[in-house]
Amino acid sequence: MLQNGTVRVNNKSVTLHSYPLKQGDTVDCSLRVGIVTKANLPFPVLYEDEYVIVIDKPAGIATSSTDGSTNVQRIISEFLKDMSKGNIWTYVVHRLDKEVSGALIMAKSETAMDAIKNKWEDTEKHYFAFVEGIPENPEGTIKSWLIEDNAMKMHSVSEPSDGKLAITHYKTIRIVNNNTLLDVKTETGRKNQIRVHLSDIGCPIVGDRKYGASTDFIRRVRLHACSISFPHPVTGKMITVESPMPKGFLSLKAENEHYK
Repeated sequence: MLQNGTVRVNNKSVTLHSYPLKQGDTVDCSLRVGIVTKANLPFPVLYEDEYVIVIDKPAGIATSSTDGSTNVQRIISEFLKDMSKGNIWTYVVHRLDKEVSGALIMAKSETAMDAIKNKWEDTEKHYFAFVEGIPENPEGTIKSWLIEDNAMKMHSVSEPSDGKLAITHYKTIRIVNNNTLLDVKTETGRKNQIRVHLSDIGCPIVGDRKYGASTDFIRRVRLHACSISFPHPVTGKMITVESPMPKGFLSLKAENEHYK
């Protein structure tokens, strides 16, 4: 804490452990150890305190991985580990698909992770989804049970059987040519849930060739986690974090796109 400059005597930062104190001195310190500055990471930090960090995840990088490949958790953990001399690591609270961008929460301790997960039903997540076509209904709710096949692709089924219940709400924001920008809110957090459900109503997400989008051009998947509200793991206060729409999100050119 001294090395991080978070100890102050009479409102002045002190870094020497041998600094002499006099009667009447006021000493205060912050527990904000391991705070990552925006300049340290290859993506923006949207919110951070000593318990959680919320970043603006770019498309093209996984939340976490088991094969040692580059991922968000690893990048943040390495910075925090260096800053805290190995005392802080990051824990995955939830995931965004590799192709999806936007607000992503990481916890700085297992206790904080568990606290957020235990109240996950109080979390509200919104996404921008730019889809092909125009939904038959300008807003609605999609409900199905999702199962995964041997190719690791998710499918909707109408009966519970071995599937997991998934509920997605959507609302039209605006129509751009023959595409539609939707505000999507998830009630559950199943793998590829939004991608499957929007494909189910005949409006696959632009660029999402895995779930029925046009294959004419290679495009980034137009799904972005624009807002997340969650109870703070310690105070219980609702924290709302927003991520702006990525540049070019609504722009579709007659050529392949290149992005990481």
